[in-house]
Amino acid sequence: MTKTWLVTGTSSGFGRELATLLAQQSDINLVATARKMTDLAYLDTYDHGQIAKSLLDVTVADQITATVQLAQDRFGGIDVLVNNAGLGYFATIEESDTAAVRHLFDVNVFGLAAMTKAVLPIMRGQHAGTIVNLSSALGLVTLPTMGYYSATKFAVEGYSQALQQEVANLGIDVMIVEPSGARTNWAGASSQKDVPTIADYDQFKAQVAGTDASAGSEPGDPRQIAKLIFEQVTSTQPTPKHLPLGHFASAGAQAHLNDLLAEIKNLSAISESADQA
Repeated sequence: MTKTWLVTGTSSGFGRELATLLAQQSDINLVATARKMTDLAYLDTYDHGQIAKSLLDVTVADQITATVQLAQDRFGGIDVLVNNAGLGYFATIEESDTAAVRHLFDVNVFGLAAMTKAVLPIMRGQHAGTIVNLSSALGLVTLPTMGYYSATKFAVEGYSQALQQEVANLGIDVMIVEPSGARTNWAGASSQKDVPTIADYDQFKAQVAGTDASAGSEPGDPRQIAKLIFEQVTSTQPTPKHLPLGHFASAGAQAHLNDLLAEIKNLSAISESADQA
């Protein structure tokens, strides 16, 4: 049976690789989105009537509505929503630009939530569907100068985990994808960088300033990541609630969670005392 996938942010990175993969499947309709339609020209090679392109900025409500309506009009529904659109941001907490941070949350959190809210009525009506939310390894463990970016991904984690529980009996799966660093434009053109100027943060200058130069040399393979996402969604096995991808996502998260668990256990007597009358 043919399934319809709606993928946001397919102009580059994971989104482009996933869209390219989906466009070559015989049993998939694809709704691909970008903020500029010209960025979707690469899909023309594969289009034989099963691809719809839509102009979409996830912070613009009318464009979300139009994209979802396009999917319904062309293909009769939406079986898989992949919330891939997102931005990066590098800066220390103290020196972060408030406007940039608000925009970061608008795209990474509120845009994702708005897309999901628009699609949920369709999936509830079908009593079936899969929502894939792109989080990050930095939604599990954070690093200096990545505080606000991590905050958006921690928000995606909490939001998605609550959603998993709310739709568990409605035939809808929610998978959180947590990639490590990968060879995309994320650390380059897709991220804003505010290099530290306060002397106390000099140790982080090179870390922020060097991100453009190091972009593209990360260990993660975006094509392989797209393939793994596709395989998990289409597998006959239950869809995993979390999909950490890459060494840092797996080993780094395990180390962080083990440390957190040990700390919580060490404080358990103090914690329990808070409930005393």
